Amino acid sequence: MPETSPLDSALTRLDEAATHLNVDADVIEKLKYPRETTKVRLMIRMDDGSRKSFLAWRCRYDDTRGPTKGGIRFHPDATADEVEMLAFWMTFKCAVMNLPYGGGKGAVQVDPRQLSKAELERLSRAYIQAFSRIIGPDRDIPAPDVYTNSMIMGWMADEYSQIVGEGSPAVITGKPLALGGSVGRGDATARGGYYLVCHLAQELGLSGSMKIAVQGFGNAGQHIASMFAADGHTIVAVSDSGGAVYAANGLDLKALMAAKAEGHSVIYTAGHSGHQAIAANELVGVDCDVLVPAALENMIHKTNAETVKARIVLELANGPVTPEADAILASRNVVVLPDILANAGGVTVSYFEWVQNKQGYYWELDEVHTRLRTIMEREGRAVWQHSVDHGVTPRTAAYIHALSRLAEAIEAHGTQSYFDS
Repeated sequence: MPETSPLDSALTRLDEAATHLNVDADVIEKLKYPRETTKVRLMIRMDDGSRKSFLAWRCRYDDTRGPTKGGIRFHPDATADEVEMLAFWMTFKCAVMNLPYGGGKGAVQVDPRQLSKAELERLSRAYIQAFSRIIGPDRDIPAPDVYTNSMIMGWMADEYSQIVGEGSPAVITGKPLALGGSVGRGDATARGGYYLVCHLAQELGLSGSMKIAVQGFGNAGQHIASMFAADGHTIVAVSDSGGAVYAANGLDLKALMAAKAEGHSVIYTAGHSGHQAIAANELVGVDCDVLVPAALENMIHKTNAETVKARIVLELANGPVTPEADAILASRNVVVLPDILANAGGVTVSYFEWVQNKQGYYWELDEVHTRLRTIMEREGRAVWQHSVDHGVTPRTAAYIHALSRLAEAIEAHGTQSYFDS
């Protein structure tokens, strides 16, 4: 029996949401498949004079509601199936937040840690050279993702501008501030999740000081830990690819940040201020109120979901909980705040950056935060209400919320019932 593809697995969310809405069959047919997926080989000159090729993809999943939007990841395990799955999620994430975008995604199959900075720049520019006819400020707008950052986005935006012969900052978001980036973009993913938890705290049964565990102490993980700690909550465990540390009375965030800034794993702090080294895979089972998966996909699965002690799972990563684990967590009354809502602060502030690039007028930080908070609270409240009204998990509620908007846009182009009449 053939193995289920990542996209087929993701589509089970669409099927579940469709059972709660009266949507035309045309809508499901359109959303079952990506609009286009382009595969290329990027050939670059290495520092030693040799040439090396890298597989790369760009998927534009659906553009019914606007130009496609989605990050570019550099990862050695990237695949076309993964890119299409992520583009599908982006389609629904943009619809959840009511952004005028469809979903897209890109990737290069590479370990960027094995490249020099010069090789990384050549690879980044080669990606844009290959996909310059696919992307565009009104067609497909990339952004940073796993192992890509603002510097890489700056190179990419510059390469596109050289190709088209004019400055086009709106083609890429997540750029450095000096090149048209937006204030507030760096911590937007974490800040959106933080606003969501604060807004729904009463409904989630959260009050007083909370214990927080963060799986994945990268950009989003560090920011969410800092925000919760600033509110007086206790960060009891964090992990990265090198391992994890735990302290029942709270970790020393300054020491952890310093270790990461120096290029060390969080386990470098073991023994400091009561930090206890634990295996990275043990983090999901630590005693805490809120578990924040902020790493990669499928980190909570059917073999470890039973160990989760948290009451709330805040998905800052994309797809960190598998469908099988979802069912286990739901049966144990663990509330999962789903990725397409919980981590949508990033794409929302990317949208703000695109708008500012289009206007040539840039906002102050307070305005970015206020606008982000307004959208997170509005859509978070709507998803929670769908959850209550339909008696479903917040994840299914988020897909219902998104699908209703996508269906309205697709049906506005005419469906079978319209043409039959």
